[in-house]
Amino acid sequence: MTVGANVRPLQRDEIASRLDDLARLRITVFRAFPYLYDGDMDYERRYLATYLEADGAFIAGAFDGDELVGAATAAPLGEHKAEFAEPFARRGLDPDDFFYFGESVLLPDYRGQGVGVAFFDLREREAQRQGFTQCLFSAVKRPADHPLRPAGYVPLDGFWRNRGYERLDGLSTTYGWKDIGDDAETDKPMEYWVRALT
Repeated sequence: MTVGANVRPLQRDEIASRLDDLARLRITVFRAFPYLYDGDMDYERRYLATYLEADGAFIAGAFDGDELVGAATAAPLGEHKAEFAEPFARRGLDPDDFFYFGESVLLPDYRGQGVGVAFFDLREREAQRQGFTQCLFSAVKRPADHPLRPAGYVPLDGFWRNRGYERLDGLSTTYGWKDIGDDAETDKPMEYWVRALT
């Protein structure tokens, strides 16, 4: 499937034993633009614990030997953070109709080898196994002139569209975290991307 990493689902007991590995991955990968996340392990452990508590939660891992080099998470939207489900309820949409993709994080040395595609494949198959017909994720929206935007930065919009996802216009949310160089958390605008499974 990939050149440098073996991608597979994690069992629930394995998720528990890998929580700190998952936390370190998120802190490392999300430090880069566009998330610019100044993370800490205590916050990460609390956040990731939701995947042990949520019914229907799913995590895939990418491994180089025994080292976890990437991970992708998912859960029914109704079981995920309220910030992501509430905009749907306010619009009269049932959050329980959507399988929500949390994050997809991968160390730079393993990119471009098919791991991202495998992460989407596994989560979409899990959504279908659980009876969902729609998959959804959110992405931070940063201004084009953000001072920390790297020269030549290319967003993942094209990759997502090639997977069959489209931006869900007119529906957004906010989620808070602390940016690099900031003293406190601030809310960031998040846009949704959705795909109907066939």
